[in-house]
Amino acid sequence: MTTIIKHTEILSVVKDIDIIAEMEKGFIEYSNGNVIVPPVGELLFDEPKGEAHIKYGYIKKDDSYCIKIASGFYDNPKLGIASCQGMMLLFNQKTGQPQAILLDNGLLTDLRTAAAGALTAKYFAPKNIQAIGIIGTGVQAKLQLQYLQKYISNKKVWLWGRTTDNALKFKSELAEFDINIAASPAELAARCNLIVTATSSESPLLFSDDINPGTHITAIGSDTPEKNELDNKLLCKADLLISDSIAQSKSRGEIYQAIKNHAISMDKVKELGSLIQSTFAQHLGSNNISIVDLTGVAVQDIVLAKAVYKRVINKRKQDDA
Repeated sequence: MTTIIKHTEILSVVKDIDIIAEMEKGFIEYSNGNVIVPPVGELLFDEPKGEAHIKYGYIKKDDSYCIKIASGFYDNPKLGIASCQGMMLLFNQKTGQPQAILLDNGLLTDLRTAAAGALTAKYFAPKNIQAIGIIGTGVQAKLQLQYLQKYISNKKVWLWGRTTDNALKFKSELAEFDINIAASPAELAARCNLIVTATSSESPLLFSDDINPGTHITAIGSDTPEKNELDNKLLCKADLLISDSIAQSKSRGEIYQAIKNHAISMDKVKELGSLIQSTFAQHLGSNNISIVDLTGVAVQDIVLAKAVYKRVINKRKQDDA
């Protein structure tokens, strides 16, 4: 029988899962060649503006395979509906039988993305953080800041959003942080040495001349061939350029944009799962610039969907005992 797991039940168990550890495990499996991930399927909509991504795959010799459908419709908040929607489907890898339908409404996609951002900070952020820069004011921008606190104790934040109202709302909702609103991305970059970009921009927001030596940037917004938050010259300037998936970076994300415009070659790019197993990053100087381009990889969905499914099954058994 297929297990149906509703949003409320997911919320009740996900707080007990170390999502960052699950992301680390997944990225290592991926870079070690133990994961089958076909190209991303996607639908792009104009009226209203929106997108739906289909990501799927499996870890070799595992119990399950996963298909994730996640969408973002940017006018939804005007209707009182969250921008992110979706679900995850788990199937038995040996028989193809459906195991679970996770009706997460995009929650798990949000959480695994935030956890991946925190993971990159764990390994690549400067040791001494002057301030954290957040570009974007949506759900993901908030989660990124909250998840960073698992490794970064600094509460000083500079924030930039497209509208002052959104920035003020963000500030009021995260009152535990010392949030300053920047007039521009360039002002934010001048004051921060750890920056996260979390927008759906299709034109660059940060440029090479904006970034000080010793800055780390985690770029998460550019997950389609059209989106672009970082100027190509900035990627060229980076001393360390990291992709969550080199294969996906050939068709989407910041790295794709820079390669398409002949600013860099793929030889410059390292893969996240490989680097976190090595000592390479430990040899970076304090003035080096590092950039991680997170396009979102299906292995993140696989490991988190499995972890939630197992937690739910165990919890139901305990409740029935």
